[in-house]
Amino acid sequence: MDLQKKIEKLAELAIKVGLNVGEGDTVQIFVSVDRADLARAAVKKAYEAGAKEVIVDWSDDYLTRLGYEYSPTEVLSEVPQHVYDRNETLLKSGVKQLFVKSTDPSLLEGISGDKIQKVTQERSKVLHSLMKYRMNDIVSWTIISAPTEAWAKKVFPDSKDPVADLWEAIFETTRVNKEDPIKSWNDNINLLVEKSEWLNKHSFTHLHYTASNGTDLTIGLPKGHIWRAAFTANEKGESFVPNMPTEEVYTLPSMDDVNGIVYSAKPLANQGNIIDEFWIKFEDGKAVDFDAKVGKDALKSLLDRDGENSKRLGEVALVPYDSPISNSNILFFNTLFDENASCHIALGAAYPTTIEGGNEMTQEELRQNHVNQSTVHADFMVGTKDLNIKGIKEDGTEVDVFVNGNWA
Repeated sequence: MDLQKKIEKLAELAIKVGLNVGEGDTVQIFVSVDRADLARAAVKKAYEAGAKEVIVDWSDDYLTRLGYEYSPTEVLSEVPQHVYDRNETLLKSGVKQLFVKSTDPSLLEGISGDKIQKVTQERSKVLHSLMKYRMNDIVSWTIISAPTEAWAKKVFPDSKDPVADLWEAIFETTRVNKEDPIKSWNDNINLLVEKSEWLNKHSFTHLHYTASNGTDLTIGLPKGHIWRAAFTANEKGESFVPNMPTEEVYTLPSMDDVNGIVYSAKPLANQGNIIDEFWIKFEDGKAVDFDAKVGKDALKSLLDRDGENSKRLGEVALVPYDSPISNSNILFFNTLFDENASCHIALGAAYPTTIEGGNEMTQEELRQNHVNQSTVHADFMVGTKDLNIKGIKEDGTEVDVFVNGNWA
């Protein structure tokens, strides 16, 4: 199968499985100008699936970098009212959003960390009220990735054709190369749903993580927490898959009950910087100490981005070490892929959908139920081949959840 045919199959998966586009839908696609080929294929598939309108919002890494180099912080920080109003109108109307992530992981290397943090903070404050449409699964949304040259060279620095190699890695991990990609996706979703149901049946109060790299972390789970597979439904009851690929089941931790130390298992690409070989120590839910061999300033910026809220956890996700992305032995420098090769946790916002009645709770009620709220949601990978996780029940009974990196 030639490249264009595979691109069309990836677009079809994103539209049919990821977003589940149907008659009369409006679709919004966020994509780099470098990947007009995928954008065109996705637009065509969306119209063929019955969409009434498809809107494409283009981005360009080169222009983003120039903006940070030359434009004043106050200008970059501004979200024009017409931009906010347009997005709010689309989200209120039930738009289905496709995000194509392909940013160079080192895009903002050398840019002042203070400038990046200020811009991110100020824009997040304005756009935070729109996050609920995705965090609460009000609308359908999905994230896929596609190569750009800068990203591909980071992943395959010695390749003669890194873009082609990255395309093939993406096709393999998103099941495009399967004989029947849609059936393969449905089978994977069923397996993940089965695991989430097993975890919900046990109703653990804590998870205890240990590994030979020094990780010794206990994560409390609030009463009423819900384990979910990355397969859900919008407020109309229409199913969608937020991440493609996905190998995870996830829930929320108690924002006040995380204690111990956790070491990273893979680099974290965040805000155009790489953070690697780092650890974070938690006490009563809050990060109280940290270090990193690479990107320590960037890690500090991430932890400080939203005051105390970005120092607390909002997600805990379980992914077996023996999984398709992990077995590829490829470091993607892209959280969408790397998080699905490894158990991970997230600093910042929790998904209200992972606690009973969360979608109907006020901000104060979420806080009372130990649900962290933040303008930040940053996943980082902690799963290793010798990671052990024990689930602890209310009566103190311990159950093996993960042994040597995989489901017990």
